[in-house]
Amino acid sequence: MGTPVSGGTAASLEEYLRTSFPDLDREFRDGEIVERTLPDRLHSRTQVLIAFFFEALRKKLSVFAHTELRLRLREGLVLIPDVCVYWPEEPVSRFPDVPPLVVIEILSPDDRLTAVREKLEEYRTWGVKHVWLVDPHSRRMYTCDPGLTEVATLRVEEIDAEVTPGDIFE
Repeated sequence: MGTPVSGGTAASLEEYLRTSFPDLDREFRDGEIVERTLPDRLHSRTQVLIAFFFEALRKKLSVFAHTELRLRLREGLVLIPDVCVYWPEEPVSRFPDVPPLVVIEILSPDDRLTAVREKLEEYRTWGVKHVWLVDPHSRRMYTCDPGLTEVATLRVEEIDAEVTPGDIFE
């Protein structure tokens, strides 16, 4: 899910938050700017379908889906989930420091499972109620609470929503 930029580019949090990157946005871990793995076509398509699933519920349920939003989990840690969902209110901060209801990470072919699991655990520890991992290549879905558990559907009880493989895989 990420490696330090060429030897680990050191920066302050403020510098990082002011920086736009010419390619894929990067995360920030305790003074280091960290590259993310490049998504492929299946990753991208799955990300769109997940965001659309939740966006379709917005008017009825006040859910707010975001893709690749910088989240400030703690001082010195900014992570970027593939999709996150806020409910019942949308955060007003440019870089939210309040946990969303749902965070979804989508596997890319170059992801290392140990790094992905670490990132998922960071979200869970921060207070995200629903932390999910989706693998578009194997068409599998997992919850993280703690550890990864493969599931047939992904449920969000608070809004009575259920994501099925047919909703997010083509």
